[in-house]
Amino acid sequence: MDREGFVKLAVIGIGLVILSFFVRGFSQLALGRGIAEMLQAPFALVGFCIVVYLFIRATLDAVGIWEVENPDA
Repeated sequence: MDREGFVKLAVIGIGLVILSFFVRGFSQLALGRGIAEMLQAPFALVGFCIVVYLFIRATLDAVGIWEVENPDA
């Protein structure tokens, strides 16, 4: 994975987490709290897993174990 792909994946992960809040808010107005939580869960879970993966990957890059490639180098 290069740095550009890392940033794109970070934007996707954070976007999914933010999208889950919007899905929950709007569906809670229309469908009720229980259904809203069920609709929100997949977006929140996938986004959170992506963010956790990127945090671990960035930590391993900082330590020098698994480097994120720099295309300019």
